[in-house]
Amino acid sequence: MNKIPEKMNGESMDIAANNLMKLRALFPTIVTETKNDKGELVKSLDFEKLKAELGTFSELFESRRERYGMNWAGKRDTLRLVQTSSVGTLKPCREESINFDTTENLFIEGDNLEVLKLLQKSYYSKVKMIYIDPPYNTGKDLIYPDNFSESLETYMEYAGLLDDKGRKKDSQSPNKKEHPHFHTKWLNMMWPRIYLAKNLLRDDGLCL
Repeated sequence: MNKIPEKMNGESMDIAANNLMKLRALFPTIVTETKNDKGELVKSLDFEKLKAELGTFSELFESRRERYGMNWAGKRDTLRLVQTSSVGTLKPCREESINFDTTENLFIEGDNLEVLKLLQKSYYSKVKMIYIDPPYNTGKDLIYPDNFSESLETYMEYAGLLDDKGRKKDSQSPNKKEHPHFHTKWLNMMWPRIYLAKNLLRDDGLCL
């Protein structure tokens, strides 16, 4: 059976759409949905988020409240954490190694966030598979405080749940699972590590 050739629409490539697709591949969070003049939902670029991804945090970006969409209190600080350079050094331990000069295996012991940063230059887009075993989100305090770890009061301020006098605007208990603070510390711990791990993956790479 002969295959019917695909019809061409006669139009050249949409350069803007192609550039948007390339940016989306690099920075997935910068693409959002807006409505055009006809009221239709269309993909658009959040320039303030793009600036933040490139290390420039504008006043407009800083003033946004982190409550809706794929956002949470403290996410802006995790982006800063990702962009903060590590000054650590990986030191070889020959006395604890086996066949140090010939082995193709590498075991690194250290803070996983700092190690992921240190691996960026040597292994960027070179890793085929990453297996992670993150802690469960039980709502309890995590053992990864990082620099952005916040108290309940700080969270409430982040999320806009306090009035001008520092009093709670609602009666939600922060210990309940439906309260957003139950999840925010876990998200703040996981997001920068997933972000840096993704950088290490090849185009056909996989994170489990």
